[in-house]
Amino acid sequence: MVQEYLSPVRVYKYPFEMVMAAYEKRFPTCEMIPVFVGCDIMSENEHSDKSRHVIERRCKLNVDAPRLLKRVVGFDYIYFVQKNDLNRKERTLHISAYNESFSTRVLVNEYCQYSVHPENPNWTCFEQSAKMEIKSFFGFESSVEKIAMKQYAANIKKGKEIIEYYLNELQKDGITYIPTWAEENPHLVKSVSTSTKASVPSTSTLKDDQDGESDRSRCSSFSSACDDNIIVPSERIVGGIGDEKLEEEYIEHNLGILKPLEESKLIQLRKWLSDTHNGKIPRDEHILRFLRSRDFHMEKVKEVLCQSLSWRKQHQIDRILDTWTVPQLLKDYYLGGWHHHDTDGRPLYVLKLGQMDTKGLLKAAGEEQILKHVLYIMEEGLMKCKQASLKRNKPISSDTSRPEYHNEGPVSSWTCIVDLEGLNMRHLWRPGVQALRRIIEVIETNYPETMARLLIVRSPRVFPVLWTLISRFIDEKTSSKFMMYTGTDYLGAGGLIDYIPRDLIPDFLGGTCKCSVPDGEPVPKSLYRTEWEKGDGVALWEDTIYKSANVFRGGPHEVVVDVPDKDSVITWDFDSVKGDVSFCLYFTKQVIGPIEDSDIQCVMTAPPAASGTANPTQVIGKHMTLGKDYNVVESAIVCREGESVQGSHIARSAGSYILQWKFHAPPSQTSTVQDVLYQVTHNAKSKVIYFHELLASQNFRGSMTSLESCQSAFSSLSHVTGSSITS
Repeated sequence: MVQEYLSPVRVYKYPFEMVMAAYEKRFPTCEMIPVFVGCDIMSENEHSDKSRHVIERRCKLNVDAPRLLKRVVGFDYIYFVQKNDLNRKERTLHISAYNESFSTRVLVNEYCQYSVHPENPNWTCFEQSAKMEIKSFFGFESSVEKIAMKQYAANIKKGKEIIEYYLNELQKDGITYIPTWAEENPHLVKSVSTSTKASVPSTSTLKDDQDGESDRSRCSSFSSACDDNIIVPSERIVGGIGDEKLEEEYIEHNLGILKPLEESKLIQLRKWLSDTHNGKIPRDEHILRFLRSRDFHMEKVKEVLCQSLSWRKQHQIDRILDTWTVPQLLKDYYLGGWHHHDTDGRPLYVLKLGQMDTKGLLKAAGEEQILKHVLYIMEEGLMKCKQASLKRNKPISSDTSRPEYHNEGPVSSWTCIVDLEGLNMRHLWRPGVQALRRIIEVIETNYPETMARLLIVRSPRVFPVLWTLISRFIDEKTSSKFMMYTGTDYLGAGGLIDYIPRDLIPDFLGGTCKCSVPDGEPVPKSLYRTEWEKGDGVALWEDTIYKSANVFRGGPHEVVVDVPDKDSVITWDFDSVKGDVSFCLYFTKQVIGPIEDSDIQCVMTAPPAASGTANPTQVIGKHMTLGKDYNVVESAIVCREGESVQGSHIARSAGSYILQWKFHAPPSQTSTVQDVLYQVTHNAKSKVIYFHELLASQNFRGSMTSLESCQSAFSSLSHVTGSSITS
């Protein structure tokens, strides 16, 4: 087990000599550090001119560990050896420490440094790094690791408080300034200025050859820390003092309050990215989003972040706001838009999903265009969050679950309202659901922790079905931010007013603020993409999911669905792409299959089918009697040419269910001999494309009564819904 820690740069706005005087007050013991019992000086050496002072101490620590662990292992105190190397001439203090106790089982090495700020000689910087390796510890390796990291993090947090406390004590005693070594010994130096320009070496290596002034200015405002692109050269990451360093104040001001170990992971990952990506690294907000999404697990974050950076580069995502223009089709029929802000100042996005003609959009725009539009919205959201943070001069948080860190604002995040009024089985269209899954996967992978909360309002009974289909593609951490409201309970306490200012609640949800997102309209069939069609209208993108079949006059097309368990759910989705058809669902307990030609009830001969299209298949023979051998479980409905039907049925009995499509002709207005002869001699034909699926009952447990059937035209949104008839 190996744990590493790398601190941000802590800046004390006091001269180096004042900070050193405060630091010395911690010895030989310090009441503000209960774990620090005391210390003994092992060796001490000071130069005759007092320019350098090296002292080595043996420190006694009372680790807060379970009494049982102390008794089993046999220790009361832990001993560390600390070496302080104070260079008054260069104005630096190097501190190194290692454990003396259990050194064959556990290795702990710590390095700290105080030095002059590279741009302000009256300020002092503090940096810290540590590494712990647990080889073995009597079977308590995991417990020891947790105890050590907990205590170390607590001491880190308290370190700054202690120094500032003693600085205040010095000032109370009337000590407000201490001369530098150069000022006290002007005869020993060429000039005071050269001695105060000490650079800050890296705490991870503390090598002398890392000296050199930083080429970056310290961040004094939040705006200077932002960049328009996700990937920026490291020299443009403002706030750091070295290529891999960040100031503590910069983190708190620009990224929010982080725990010490979270700060460490951020700095370590930045350094790794800088080393492996030739100095080009993402913005700190972007890195922090990925760290949070993987609970600061470094190895997991490295993999997903690198994949995401490659994806962004491949698809030029950083330039999408400048290079891509939203097509008029999506402007008119994609029912979403930005609407002011929530109570925390986050941007607010409104999506009228229930009214959106998702099927028409997919057929007219295509999945790639819709995905690109969603990515455009995501990038817009990041930009708007940045603007909101600048306006409030503090970051906007996505983490609402940690009140003790309520001011942290690690990532760009926004709130989203999803209105589901009008949602029905049409939205469960198989290609649409699959497209939604793919879009969710892309967003989850590349935009983690961007959603502060998602408010789902006016969810109908059919929503649990859609949720079942897509929920497993949504990260658990993300889904925990979903809040669902049915009916009108979203207007009361605990509803929208808890998250959105009352005067900004959209008017279509009962508020007073006008929302620019339009009401839903169907996508005209004339806008469907013709390049996706082949033959007589079967879309290529449906080819692997949907089957097509000809339906002749007197020759129905029938499909058998064998249901082994009762309460399973049969779902279907079909379009009549040519002519009118009637659809019905039957049930029989007989074992049936395709019948012989001699048993076919129709007398018409079907012509050869087009490539990829099946001729009618019949399973109900003329020997079978309705009401005796089979029964109607879903009454017949008529589907006109160009219409779409989605439906479902709860199978209350195990057995064979038969989906049947028949050619449908309107009643003849005349009954002349010529008309009858024409109907007999001319082989009328309809054509359907269809998909059906059998779902296990447990997938819909608790929501089976929500299943609905609906029928809608390509040229109009569905307003005709009804409950399935159950056997």
